[in-house]
Amino acid sequence: MWKRIILLPCLFLLCSCNTDNKIEASAEPVYRRITAAEAYEMIGNEKTFILLDVRTMEEHQEGRIPGSILIPDFEIESRAESELPDKDALILVYCRSGRRSQSAAIELVAMGYTNVYDFGGITDWPFEIEN
Repeated sequence: MWKRIILLPCLFLLCSCNTDNKIEASAEPVYRRITAAEAYEMIGNEKTFILLDVRTMEEHQEGRIPGSILIPDFEIESRAESELPDKDALILVYCRSGRRSQSAAIELVAMGYTNVYDFGGITDWPFEIEN
């Protein structure tokens, strides 16, 4: 009898684990770091998303990922709520090397955004870039 008592909870835990490694949105705001390849795949698979460039205007004009919008990292706090009104929208954040995208993504999460992914810098983006 005692073996069943121990075995049933263990079986329940094993069956409830997520082993397919899918990235799932959460109602709880969480900062997530992904690779450029994962971001590219999400862009190809998702119908709606926001591709957010947090570099300066000058950097954005020199080259950007197609479809991205610009809100420099130092303006996230003042502009995000008006320009990104859906706090549950899928937001993919990048900068030049990854430092600013990380801090911007963390700031967005702190503001209540629930589906924020930081994929680092455009320097690591092996896909199309437009000028």
